[in-house]
Amino acid sequence: MQTVALGTLITLNTHSVLWNALVIGAAFIPMGLLSPLGGVLADRLDRRRWLIVTTIAEAVVAAGLTVFVAVGIDPPFLILIFAFLGGVAGAIGFPSYQSMLPDLVERDDLLAAVSLSSAQWNMGRVVGPALAAIVLFLWTPAVAFGINAVSFGAVVVALLFVKLPHRVRAKDGESVIGRLRDGAQIAFREPGCRSAIILITIVALVGSPFIGLVASFAIDGLHRHADGTAILTTAQGVGAVLGALALAPLAKKFGQKIVVSIALFAFCLAIVLYGLSPSIYLAALAMVLVGGTYICVLSGLNSVVQFRAPEAARGRVLSIFMMALGTIYPIGLILEGAIGQSVGIRGITIISGVTLAIILGGVALFDRKIFTSLFVQNTDRVIDASTPEVGEIDLAQDLQD
Repeated sequence: MQTVALGTLITLNTHSVLWNALVIGAAFIPMGLLSPLGGVLADRLDRRRWLIVTTIAEAVVAAGLTVFVAVGIDPPFLILIFAFLGGVAGAIGFPSYQSMLPDLVERDDLLAAVSLSSAQWNMGRVVGPALAAIVLFLWTPAVAFGINAVSFGAVVVALLFVKLPHRVRAKDGESVIGRLRDGAQIAFREPGCRSAIILITIVALVGSPFIGLVASFAIDGLHRHADGTAILTTAQGVGAVLGALALAPLAKKFGQKIVVSIALFAFCLAIVLYGLSPSIYLAALAMVLVGGTYICVLSGLNSVVQFRAPEAARGRVLSIFMMALGTIYPIGLILEGAIGQSVGIRGITIISGVTLAIILGGVALFDRKIFTSLFVQNTDRVIDASTPEVGEIDLAQDLQD
């Protein structure tokens, strides 16, 4: 609801693709800047309790946004600040959220669990925009922001019922900088984690910006109002839920490597079809495909990191993955927003899909190890940053194992 309300509010106030990109990007920039700190805290603190604290902080930010917009104080710069503060709270808490998942399921079920987590997360993209359309029709964006603030209470209640097993935590005497350094070393010495981070960086820069430009595509590209934004966001959510639920069964039948690799290139095609869509209904159909393929890419790469990262450093390694997504996505969003001012929202959408396909094709042609190392099983190897041979894991031996 808040995503639709924010995009609608800033677009109607400015009719600027760049301002839309800046506000949506502001919510993601903290993920790039602060995710590593969140990863350190996830490995150092009680993950469940820390997530409760950051959830309450997100509720406070949403409540502040509600008050300011309700009294009519809503200049673009202030909206940007609130989006940024909400992103800060989420960035330092989200590594704990993701790090908890492998503690709740068996390793063989991890891909299915990640997919199910993505499905429930994206249900918000199905229900939320529909509710947002009703709320924005009957009332104002402030009401949508207020409902969002209250909704965080449900998250806190759910977390109170979660029980996690005892785990090994980071050493007490190690500095924050030292833990950050060790986490980065582990992430980039482990081939699968390194490849997942490289691929998510490419996708975040070129492909992911479509998310932040939905309002501009609906309002300026298709000449619709808040209903257009809600329809496209809902379509993306429907696709994401369907894709997330289908990922594990498809991976079990055809293999995770084939499914995720096909999803990467299908995502490129889906973006191009979305950019070419002449009506809101065809755009919505294309967006279902965009959402489905995109979530398969994110869940597939995310599960690789969760599966291959050692438990004691899982929060930090995941935070590096999220840092790549959170840092590069807003950069790509702002760049595409600026280019979109010249070539139009449709033009930049098509360009992004074609460009991503070319880059991924080049990677597949010239450095196949980036793809193959993602899906080598490495369940018995304990990775430590102090072990020099970790960076030289033999791919053929791993395949044989």
